Amino acid sequence: MYEKVDSCPICSGQAFTNQLICTDHTVSSESFAIVECDQCSLWITSPRPTSDEIGRFYESDAYISHSNKGNNPINIIYKLVRNYTMKKKTQLIKSYVSQGTVLDYGCGTGDFIASCQANGFTVVGVEPNEQARTQANLQTGNRVYQDLESIDNKEKVDAITLWHVLEHVPDPLVTLKSLKKKLNKGGHMIIAVPNRDSYDASHYKEHWAAYDVPRHLFHFNPLNIKDLSKKTKLKQIDTIPQYFDAFYVSMLSEKYLGHSFSFIRGILNGLTSNRWANNNHNNYSSLIYVLRKT
Repeated sequence: MYEKVDSCPICSGQAFTNQLICTDHTVSSESFAIVECDQCSLWITSPRPTSDEIGRFYESDAYISHSNKGNNPINIIYKLVRNYTMKKKTQLIKSYVSQGTVLDYGCGTGDFIASCQANGFTVVGVEPNEQARTQANLQTGNRVYQDLESIDNKEKVDAITLWHVLEHVPDPLVTLKSLKKKLNKGGHMIIAVPNRDSYDASHYKEHWAAYDVPRHLFHFNPLNIKDLSKKTKLKQIDTIPQYFDAFYVSMLSEKYLGHSFSFIRGILNGLTSNRWANNNHNNYSSLIYVLRKT
């Protein structure tokens, strides 16, 4: 069962323009349309699976954030890089919050919050996928919940992270408003999402792996995040590149295109993308946005 989005979740606009038709290369091989809101420019996967149906599109060992399996060459590289980026993410948190509680929304198998826990933070995780949540609880001593509502209402946190999660939620504005209620005054919300204004997005077009339909319900650019921060009354204080994403996404995109030497071609295009971004308003393949509750 599929549903059409009739109203933009950011601006409530009801006029849309077709942009791309993309293929689900991970699970179903089905094609999905991406449309643009004529009012605020948000890109939306529509029509898309209903909330009751979306789960089956995550049922693949290739979907590494849930299974932690996926031992093809690209995912092996992903795991190696992830060990490095996990340390960088933890350092990023410590640069804004020296101590306290970190909530990771969509924590997957729990590697990030386990790293935070090892660095002296109290941690809380939210992960709807049962398989991933079980692994995360083994790592953190049962600090991961199925949904936000399962956490004690009195429990407030000092930092909330969404590492490539916001593009998966059915209503990003409602989600951010709900998360904001859990955040202490002066606390930080850190959001990482793919950037559809990047060089690799324009280069690969409908084959750009970071569209990842239909799991990615929304496709953001910096303007969309700026609009969301205003709507939630969170102050955007920083934007940070995720340099490695250009390489990983490019390698996957080359694989989807069926090109020979996809690894080498992906590396070269990742370099091109990062160089381009450095001269074009920091439009890297993925960006981390740091917001603060004032």
